[in-house]
Amino acid sequence: MKKLMTALAATAAFGFSAQTAKALDEITVAYFLEWPMPFLAAKADGEYERALGMEVNWRSFETGTAMSAAMASGDVQMSVSQGVPPFVVAASAGQDIQVLDIAVSYSENDNCVVHADLEIDKDSADELAGLKVAVPLGTAAHYGFLRQMDHFGIDLASLDVVNMAPPEGAAALAQKAVDFACGYGGGLGRMKEHGNVLLTGAEKEELGILVFDVTSAPADFVAENPDVVADFLAVTAAANAEWNAGNNEAMLAVIARESGMDLEATRSSIGTMSFPSVADQLSDKWLGGAVPTFMKGVADVFVEANSLDSALATYQNAVNAAPLAAAQ
Repeated sequence: MKKLMTALAATAAFGFSAQTAKALDEITVAYFLEWPMPFLAAKADGEYERALGMEVNWRSFETGTAMSAAMASGDVQMSVSQGVPPFVVAASAGQDIQVLDIAVSYSENDNCVVHADLEIDKDSADELAGLKVAVPLGTAAHYGFLRQMDHFGIDLASLDVVNMAPPEGAAALAQKAVDFACGYGGGLGRMKEHGNVLLTGAEKEELGILVFDVTSAPADFVAENPDVVADFLAVTAAANAEWNAGNNEAMLAVIARESGMDLEATRSSIGTMSFPSVADQLSDKWLGGAVPTFMKGVADVFVEANSLDSALATYQNAVNAAPLAAAQ
């Protein structure tokens, strides 16, 4: 596990040095399929292009670690809904990237699922020792997995951990190739068809296992294009505000199409998500204070689990709320 995490971090750090300045007439933005969010409606309507006055190319990814590598290489300028753990892994390796907003909070939409045949729940979780588990390493699901195993007292060395993106993890669980699997989005939904979660979102939050994604970008891109970044975040914020206002059936249909999901699966998935207002994001609960501290905690968990060599002394410089404040 540590070898792969180190390789992911090294790839991101190496790629970062390859970025070069160029005239900005278009940008490429990373996002996830099967991850329904309000910004997808704005994407479909061309709102980003109109606000930025340039072409916006959208490129889908399966993991946040791949997003980090793409930003490092210069192939992607911004990432929407990157998980905090992959962001922390890249930042800890020296990649100069920044958190720009809180894209989504989703304690119920990121979890580990045990195959139903094993009949293991939170009261018998000690039976997980020695089992095989699919985990997308370096992601929010990986962090949640580590925290849950620590909570249940499961020795990580006793587990056969296989690195799999959520869709592959769901398929492996269905085929009984693994005993339990961790993931998010559509992959998690398919996992639940074959098993049960150990802890609910509320139970995880009580343990301090927060789950949220961010919009992120390389620091030099933000510094060189502050207006572009602020305008981009403003479009996202407007879409979130429209969604939070309710009466969303028409918007939901567009989001479903853009995320590659059917309508009811989209309704179920997005129903477990929350999209904080700009004012909330700028408060101490999020970017105003808690996020850098939380990232430090995530890094320390990875270090303790021997999945990361070392953590930064502070992640304060990895958070830049100025573009979001300008968007407000």
